[in-house]
Amino acid sequence: MARVTLDPRERFQELFAQDKYRAQLRNMALNDERSLTLDFLELSIFDEDLARSLLARPEDYLQYAASALKAQMRYEDEQYAEAVERFHVRIKGLPGKISIRNLGASHIERLVAFDGIVVRATPVKPLLVEAVFQCRCGAENRVPQQGSFIRPPVKCESCGRTTGFELLPEKSKFIDYQELRVQERPEDLPPGQLPRYVEVYLEDDLVDRARPGDRVTITGIVRARPETLPGKGKLRTFNTMVEAVHVEVVGKELETIEVSLEDEKLIKELAKDEFIHKRIMDSIAPSIYGYEDIKEAIMYLLFGGVPKVTPEGVTIRGDIHVLIVGDPGTAKSQLLRYVAKVSPRGLYTSGRGTTAAGLTAAVLREKAGGMVLEAGALVLADKGVAAVDEIDKMRDEDRIAMHEMMEQQTVSVAKGGIVATLNARTSILAAANPKLGRYEDRLTVAENINIPPVILSRFDLIFVEKDKPDKDLDQQLADHILNVHRRGGPVLPPIQPEILRKYISYARSKVFPRLSEEAAEHLKRFYLKMREASQGAEGSPIAITPRQLEALIRIAEARARAALRDVVTKEDAEAAIRIMRKSLQAVGAVQEGEIVDIDTVMTGKSAAFRDKLVSVIKAVEELQREYGEAELEELYRRLEEYYGVGRGDAEKIVKKALQDGILYSPRPGFLRKTGAA
Repeated sequence: MARVTLDPRERFQELFAQDKYRAQLRNMALNDERSLTLDFLELSIFDEDLARSLLARPEDYLQYAASALKAQMRYEDEQYAEAVERFHVRIKGLPGKISIRNLGASHIERLVAFDGIVVRATPVKPLLVEAVFQCRCGAENRVPQQGSFIRPPVKCESCGRTTGFELLPEKSKFIDYQELRVQERPEDLPPGQLPRYVEVYLEDDLVDRARPGDRVTITGIVRARPETLPGKGKLRTFNTMVEAVHVEVVGKELETIEVSLEDEKLIKELAKDEFIHKRIMDSIAPSIYGYEDIKEAIMYLLFGGVPKVTPEGVTIRGDIHVLIVGDPGTAKSQLLRYVAKVSPRGLYTSGRGTTAAGLTAAVLREKAGGMVLEAGALVLADKGVAAVDEIDKMRDEDRIAMHEMMEQQTVSVAKGGIVATLNARTSILAAANPKLGRYEDRLTVAENINIPPVILSRFDLIFVEKDKPDKDLDQQLADHILNVHRRGGPVLPPIQPEILRKYISYARSKVFPRLSEEAAEHLKRFYLKMREASQGAEGSPIAITPRQLEALIRIAEARARAALRDVVTKEDAEAAIRIMRKSLQAVGAVQEGEIVDIDTVMTGKSAAFRDKLVSVIKAVEELQREYGEAELEELYRRLEEYYGVGRGDAEKIVKKALQDGILYSPRPGFLRKTGAA
């Protein structure tokens, strides 16, 4: 019982007098720090009553702790203790975190901890804590400051005057101040609910600990601030705010999922299975039948390759981007939603209601009139997966915002006086519908979907899912769907989603495979073979480019990582080549045999088409020089006779050239070349 009657300052000083904390205090003095971080569990082991009192009356007990810290610092380094005006004790590791949406009246003036994502941060400003006012008589009055507005002295301590005070900023005391908006994490969001947020204010050495897009654990005191109506006064309703005591940025480098020792043992046991890749693929959206190639690509996307930094500081991305183009009803949205859920850091968004600012970052005006930065979806999904559905429905000016992020892994903002670059190291899994309703084999992938080639070319793998009747496949699919409905529950995957999330998180944070000589040689042979296949004849297709070679390396690394291997083997390289071939075949980039025409994806037009287009333009120019304009029938005759372009191809090319504005028709049956061509 003697412990309860002791002064809280004395108990805190007893704690800080332990060898562990004395060493920390000496380090604080050496590093010019003002804060000591105290684990709540250690405090409760030392004195349970003191820990309970801290939760119930945090403001008082944090002041006791800070006072005890200063007293103990006088023993360790008296000179430093006198030089620093304010010491802080930062509490972390509170038991039982609460969710942002559960913050309520019962928590006011209590100490709480919660997780969230920083979506907005104001600039750091000086906050007045002790004002010095000069009276007309010349006397100086010190007034401690609290609340939103400056409070002048009630009366002068020297002459008793109640008005006519002048603030002296140079003699007043200020500390740094910043406000954050912290929002619920996407994975914590109940279905169909809008994310809730809370305003958090930071003081002194806590400022600038977190940036927009960072995932944080906040420990702080819940405050209530009255709402005001201009000209009317204060309302009965209050706004909830949190005064931060401790800010911990979690997942700054990698995923935030905690993997216990038991989980680690299970993960390593799973990785020993020689068919681990098949088990992972079967665990991705198990209720969706088939799609082996797409599920394999998604597996590579979830694990990702290894990012590298060149000696000159250029980052080569490790994230893999996948695009699924499919006829309506081919379960694209279901796949995307599942992947966003199973990814350690996943975010789902639909292109129909997405803007450039919502994807990247928005610059907004704050209440005080300054500008603040608010992170968008791709920044919030940093080091995770962004599933973008219906990417073809986005406006061109919004979609182009993804261009920088997909290759450079950053989002640059220059608006309203704010120039910033935010990290967006995100893998994109996108889905699109063909613009004609169904995928048309006679058109290129760029003509089938409403996505510019500049975005299309940045996807490592593109798959086309066509809904074609197939007796055997249709029967198997019907049986699968009926079984799912008959059982009335989900199909059980080989690896449970919770374990799969931890498996992916563990692999991404602990395994960094490197290419073996054998695997590198295998990829090199494939690359050179593809390049050679397109050499020789004039008008030969453009082969794969170094961009595809880098994609192959990423995919091979992801496959090795999925098996928790440190070395990329020849089998990984072969699997990467196989899936790349499948992707190139799907978009019509693979022509006869081994010949690849990557320009089908890169520019939206195959090299063969471009050569024929050049022939059409030459023939039109010749006819223009001879007759002033080109008659269509004469053009088709010349193309067939002199350039070897058949009438069917010629008609298609002329139609495309008219659409693209390369040619125009001054009158029916005649053509001329535009000035831009």
